[in-house]
Amino acid sequence: MKQLFVGLALCLAAVSAKAAVILQYHHVADDTPRSTSLTVEAFEQQMQYLKDRNFQVIALSELVAAIQQGKALAENTVVITFDDGYQNNFDNARPILRQHGFPYTVFVAAEPIHQKQRPMMSWQTLKQMADEGAEIANHSWSHNHLVHRRTDETHSQWLARIQGDLQKAERDIEKYTGQSWKTLAYPFGEFDADLKNLLKQMGYVGIGQHSGAVGLTSDLQALPRFPMADAFADMDSFKLKVSSRAFEIESVTPENPVLAHEDSRPVLTVTLNTKDINKNGLMCFVQGQGAKAPTWVSDNQFTVKADQPLSIGRSRYNCTAPSLSSKGYYWFSQPWLRAKADGSFPKG
Repeated sequence: MKQLFVGLALCLAAVSAKAAVILQYHHVADDTPRSTSLTVEAFEQQMQYLKDRNFQVIALSELVAAIQQGKALAENTVVITFDDGYQNNFDNARPILRQHGFPYTVFVAAEPIHQKQRPMMSWQTLKQMADEGAEIANHSWSHNHLVHRRTDETHSQWLARIQGDLQKAERDIEKYTGQSWKTLAYPFGEFDADLKNLLKQMGYVGIGQHSGAVGLTSDLQALPRFPMADAFADMDSFKLKVSSRAFEIESVTPENPVLAHEDSRPVLTVTLNTKDINKNGLMCFVQGQGAKAPTWVSDNQFTVKADQPLSIGRSRYNCTAPSLSSKGYYWFSQPWLRAKADGSFPKG
């Protein structure tokens, strides 16, 4: 990924996003696991950058409404989200966000709050944030891996269980905060085609953890976000990400990101509008394997395939391309979830 940032950063000057970017945070603290944390100083620096560069920081619900209604997105649009509902979001991030007048969303799993697990916020604290204008949204009831099916349940029983889990969490969020956005951040960013279809039937929006910008053609049951933890959030990469653009995707195959164990090197086929894309500059990156040049099979369709087997569990293909109008880079990410040999998935 360092190759990606070095190459793209060379063209960062005078970039203006033609899409929205959703940022994902977990901990904002100096004493929490670095893999899911951003220091308070780094968070403050990022928020100051957005303020100084006149980014349009809007609520997640406003972005969703714009996509649903086909409304054009303002340049330099950013949405701020937090997963899990840690107390340090209130103690450390909230004062900075209030100072700048930035709206934000907190995705919470209800069961850990009821169990008063530390370091989660209480319902009282979340209600205070909601009263101040924050959006409190669904991260499932128990924060389990939703795609994992029990050995003793049928496909329909699994779907019914997940539906009940999400509805139970949504009821509690509404009960304790007065809000019901029907927006789910998938735990661990994991989803499959059946989960997406379930959310669509329930009238829910789905938010992932795969990187990329959001545009009017983005999948409302699999909106991407840029994770913001220390390993991915130095200022150079932050500036690049908040200025990225969304590919105008027409179709992606396979539709299902969940892979059988033997499907270790999936072929990704992307059909897109290439009007503003420098096709010669399009490059993909396989997580853990580095750069992989795509193969153009037609004027508006390319394929990419990993050279080596993907890791068991979660991985990604990231693809980027410069804009012909010299206003930034397009960014698309395809998440994968590969099963173990016995058909199960890793936990955590």
